[in-house]
Amino acid sequence: MVQSSQRELRTVDPAWSIGEVMARIAKALVSDGPALAFSEVSFTTVPEKIALVISTTGSSGVKKDVGLSASALLSSARASNKFLGSEFGNTWSLLLPLNHVAGVNVLVRSLELGTEPINLVGHTGEYPRADFTAIVPTQLYKALNGNTDLLNHLKSAKAVLIGGAALTPQLHLDAEKAGINVVTTYGMTETAGGCVYNGQALDGVKLSVSKDGRISIKGSTLASTYIGAESLWETTFKNGWFTTSDLGRIENEKLIVEGRNDDVFVTGGENLSIAAIERALHAHFPHKNFAALAIDSAQWGQALHIAMAGPGFPGETDISDYLVEYFGAAAKPKGFLQLPELPLIGIGKVDKAALKELLQKGVN
Repeated sequence: MVQSSQRELRTVDPAWSIGEVMARIAKALVSDGPALAFSEVSFTTVPEKIALVISTTGSSGVKKDVGLSASALLSSARASNKFLGSEFGNTWSLLLPLNHVAGVNVLVRSLELGTEPINLVGHTGEYPRADFTAIVPTQLYKALNGNTDLLNHLKSAKAVLIGGAALTPQLHLDAEKAGINVVTTYGMTETAGGCVYNGQALDGVKLSVSKDGRISIKGSTLASTYIGAESLWETTFKNGWFTTSDLGRIENEKLIVEGRNDDVFVTGGENLSIAAIERALHAHFPHKNFAALAIDSAQWGQALHIAMAGPGFPGETDISDYLVEYFGAAAKPKGFLQLPELPLIGIGKVDKAALKELLQKGVN
């Protein structure tokens, strides 16, 4: 028997239409039906205040089941719609899968606007127009490099939210030149998705950056717990603040995200930052995709390797020469991996574990 402090948890059926999913979300938000999980979980009940459970691997690759209350989800949707200036009756298009918070948020925002989003997941051919949409940088890259149907859809929208992974300055610039109204977002499943737009905290959200650069977030959009791992939640959620693994700074009252606190590695006795190396490469070679990785090495402690995707220039020598000039001799890569596309985890983050496995097979 379900205890009074618990509510039933039901997994969303992939066969449900978008309209049916939205109807069930609406009921979950007002406690008129079971809570919903958007991927397979091992639980059948959740605390009564939890409306939706969305799993995340984040940047660490460790799966966590995030419990979100109706209050957090609705606060996020209302703050997003307000920032964008959306009005009742406006439409969103759905270009992201529903097992990620960014996709679910499109449905909740649409509920607030009294409309049903246009489901374009897996769509081919000409796209219908929508007022707003949300994508990841990989989709933006494809739109700007051959997918003209998607490009026209993005150009016709009033605003396009882009998050899930870092947006390189060159890709951002290319999008704006193409006529896309880009709104960069920062957030995570634990914050009910994007809670910082164009560097500005949404209504109900507060930001803090510690002396060592760690970003913390407080406010009405925060999740309630990790289902089945409540003690883990307690280590990151203290005094109302959720402490992220990201580093950043506040400049001109805007948040600038600089990387993760665990991305510094030691090679040959020198400290290097994965995020700094990737930013430098994307800035200097703007039309190629890069991922920097630290691979354990008997000789170096950890050795820098570079994975890259995209046609043409630069070559390995050009990359090595640039990194040595920019960061010093310690930044000379000890290996390269060239791929047609970088593997992704979730909807936009590079799968570093997969890349490391490929690199280690090559160096062993």
